[in-house]
Amino acid sequence: MKCHFKVRAYFIFGMKKNIQTYVYLVIACTLLSVKSLGQLKARLNTVESTPLFADNTFFDSDAVLDITLSGNLHVLLNDRSVDSKYHPITVSYKNKDGSNFNITAKAKTRGHFRKLRSNCDYPPLLLNFSTSDSLELSVFKGQNKLKLVMPCAEDNFVIREWLVYKMYNLITPKSFRTKLVRIKLADSKKNKNIASFYGLLLEDESAMARRNGLISVNKKTRPEYTNRINFLTMSVFQYLIANTDWSVQYNQNVKLIAPDTLALPTVVPYDFDHAGIVETPYAKPPEELDMNSIRERRYRGYCIADMKQFEPIVEFYISIKKDIYNLYTDCSLLDTRYRDRTIAYLDEFYLTITTPELLQKAFGYPCDKNGTGHIIIRGLKEDK
Repeated sequence: MKCHFKVRAYFIFGMKKNIQTYVYLVIACTLLSVKSLGQLKARLNTVESTPLFADNTFFDSDAVLDITLSGNLHVLLNDRSVDSKYHPITVSYKNKDGSNFNITAKAKTRGHFRKLRSNCDYPPLLLNFSTSDSLELSVFKGQNKLKLVMPCAEDNFVIREWLVYKMYNLITPKSFRTKLVRIKLADSKKNKNIASFYGLLLEDESAMARRNGLISVNKKTRPEYTNRINFLTMSVFQYLIANTDWSVQYNQNVKLIAPDTLALPTVVPYDFDHAGIVETPYAKPPEELDMNSIRERRYRGYCIADMKQFEPIVEFYISIKKDIYNLYTDCSLLDTRYRDRTIAYLDEFYLTITTPELLQKAFGYPCDKNGTGHIIIRGLKEDK
């Protein structure tokens, strides 16, 4: 904290014009204050969190929570209208002693693209827990509303998206924590066994902000008017995973958090199923970006002509390279071919950021007046 305070004072009183040095010093302070990944884990684990997400950031990749959703699921899953309604369900899981723990809740379909039957087999759900004694004794203690990502196509893509969330957890605690779950559907109106599949529980936006001592901010702004270090780090991350389906101007697949409504907000990304690293069969790059494939990387930050301003960001990504690779090499839920492709894909990213000519071409793209770097992704409105 002292280091960061001195850097801020130095910037205000003597270095206001030298943004690059300021960025470098702040990141250096962060790295010096957390000398190892183990210390970072310990620090994050001291932050108050609910049982569901308390150990998630560095959770064993193979540890999965098995849950059962019971109720009139046929009606629930087929209610895909714009104004979908809540339907009563029961969420169950097994305690350590093998006994069932049942929680009464309600759920409705949500989203836009994934909600459409023509796009996805299962729509994403919003789980709404009512306050009760049983809830407070469960792994869902402290939860109110939770987004549940269901498999749009095969559930292996859910696992891949989960790893992207975990990757951003490595980059900053100002990120959404997730919980990988194995879901079993028990329809009360049908005696039909449905094979279990993987899903993803997403930390509530307000809880994520509160965990970081911040609040959610709902406003429209421009990337230039957000926390600079955060935005550069986040936009390089989006480049790393080859995700173009986001924009700050339209709050497309990003949330804003800040100390208050007047402070520069931090941009928190989410919803990565259209990222090239995930390889979903339904993902396509926006036509206006003139890209050949979702696997094609395109940097979508604002124009920064001086590549030296990226140096501290590049150094940071190099410092966590091993941890990023370990996410994929240590996860036994991935098939070998995908793991090998992804390692090679990560190699391409690191070759780019460590080769000056490639770095200039990639991150200087928004400055190209003949390119598509000025185009803003509006996206599709997501209903809550």
